[in-house]
Amino acid sequence: MKLEKKKSLLQRRRWRIRKKVRGTAERPRLAVHFSNKHVYAQCIDDDKGHTLAYVSSVGGDSKANAEGAVALGKAIAEKAKSAGIEAVVFDRAGRRYHGCVKSFAEAAREGGLQF
Repeated sequence: MKLEKKKSLLQRRRWRIRKKVRGTAERPRLAVHFSNKHVYAQCIDDDKGHTLAYVSSVGGDSKANAEGAVALGKAIAEKAKSAGIEAVVFDRAGRRYHGCVKSFAEAAREGGLQF
């Protein structure tokens, strides 16, 4: 019962954020997801529904912690730059902007992405 309530509150936060955050071809949405084991990040053009750049920690040596978030933040910045993406809109997927999410965002900014 308690877990269902947490999940529903997380989904409501995601919907609330997604009402305001929308990606375009010029400025795609940088969505980040942290599971217990891995980190996933992708740049999405919401107008066409296409993923423009994608990285994850699956198959690599980085984990779902702050150090892994820094590594993936730099990796997504490099991949986005090679795809011609300079600026993005950050989608934190209902999570608070601290810890791993903050580390990921700062590493992506250091990598050259603007948001």
